[in-house]
Amino acid sequence: MTSEHTPDQPDNAIEPAPASPEPVSEAPVTPAAAAAPAANPTAQRQRASQLAQALRAELQKALIGQTAVIDDVLSALIAGGHVLIEGVPGLGKTLLVRALARCFGGEFARIQFTPDLMPSDVTGHAVYDLKTEQFKLRKGPVFTNLLLADEINRAPAKTQAALLEVMQERQVTLEGRALNVPLPFMVLATQNPIEQEGTYPLPEAELDRFMLKLRMDYPEQSEELNIVRQVARSSKADMLEVTALRTLLQARDVLALQKIASDLPIDEQVLDYAVRIARATRSWPGLTIGAGPRASIALVRCGRARALLRGGDFVVPDDIKGCALAVLRHRVRMSPELDIEGLSVDQVLQQLLAQVPAPRL
Repeated sequence: MTSEHTPDQPDNAIEPAPASPEPVSEAPVTPAAAAAPAANPTAQRQRASQLAQALRAELQKALIGQTAVIDDVLSALIAGGHVLIEGVPGLGKTLLVRALARCFGGEFARIQFTPDLMPSDVTGHAVYDLKTEQFKLRKGPVFTNLLLADEINRAPAKTQAALLEVMQERQVTLEGRALNVPLPFMVLATQNPIEQEGTYPLPEAELDRFMLKLRMDYPEQSEELNIVRQVARSSKADMLEVTALRTLLQARDVLALQKIASDLPIDEQVLDYAVRIARATRSWPGLTIGAGPRASIALVRCGRARALLRGGDFVVPDDIKGCALAVLRHRVRMSPELDIEGLSVDQVLQQLLAQVPAPRL
């Protein structure tokens, strides 16, 4: 789905929802209403939270049984970060991104990563025009709002590195010219577990640029039954439909959500809690490499987004702790001894989180 849009400034506030006895998830939400000015910051936050919750309800229509993953993806969108989704084939990783693109009225592009994909296929390149006898820049699919990097670990490190600049600086350098990408910009990458054949591990520099690494697991039996029942009614073989989903967001609405989340109050003790969690990974027994300052920043940004998503007026320690696994699991490395014992990164991080005292507000 691709549509024309004109990025607005992020200070377009979100209008408070009109008084209504109906539940928030059932109330109609339109992009125009979302971008209208608000009366005050409290009402602005309430309206932003309602819009985010309506988007969550819409995504749950397409992706059954992955509530936690949906919440994490929305948190990254609100926080302005990138997401790496890992899982075995057939769990709905690509479906989730397609559903989000369907609910978003901005530009969407998809790159299917393969072993023969070149960096210029991602960023673009210069082509010679015979008529003008000059080189012209042809922009690649990276110049979009939502970029799906499907099966990113199917391409070698040289091609994966084409995303390094744009993920960090929101620009691409072509033929010596720095070209900005449209805002908001978000990379949603999917990958199969790297133990499978034909895959390449992602460089650590690229992993660190992903705010969250999510793991999509098999659904519960009742959820899988609902999936099979829904797909069996589809006319497209084993594909779930996303065409019925409503478009709830435009580019300016996402920028407004990001601005509101960044202004959400956070107590100094909660800020210190996020830093202490990140710093604990650097000296924790069994971790040979800890998380850097970018992890501390990601914990705070994602904590603010989670607070907005749940409808809170400020960030609490549980908002930080709730996103800690997704923020840290790809930024640390376990020692071979713990690996031999059969411990996973998540188990080690859960032990760490249990030992770092949370502030009492």
